[in-house]
Amino acid sequence: MATSSCPSCSCDCVLEPTISLPQEVINSSLGDCGKYDPETNNEMKKDIVALYTEEISLHENVTSESLQRTKALIMGAKRTPSHYQKEAEKCNAGMETCEEARERAEVALIEERKLTLLGMSRTREYGWKDDTKKRFTIRRISPSINWPENPSSPDVR
Repeated sequence: MATSSCPSCSCDCVLEPTISLPQEVINSSLGDCGKYDPETNNEMKKDIVALYTEEISLHENVTSESLQRTKALIMGAKRTPSHYQKEAEKCNAGMETCEEARERAEVALIEERKLTLLGMSRTREYGWKDDTKKRFTIRRISPSINWPENPSSPDVR
């Protein structure tokens, strides 16, 4: 058996280590690590494949939980526009109802003003005179209606 020796060092360095450790630490083996702790002892006995399998399983669990939270958030995000769409439809229906009522009220007001003009015209025909010299004026609501320029004209219906 041949032995080879390393050539001697030609540097000016100290052969003593800069950090000195107690001899029992240097001689101790990692096999005793966690020997008295059952959980650590079981972990130390596992082989590398088991450790990787467990790590992958933990990552799968975290990913699954994250996916469930994401799905729940997506469902909530889908429900929100639906809720606002329903509220908008209710609002539009209310606006249509209000607009229809306003139109009916406008027609009723126009009819009432026509009747008032007719009544004023008839009272003037029967001799009523305005002592205060105030002119009877009507504010026009709709330009499509031909209001008589003279409220006492007989063609008011």
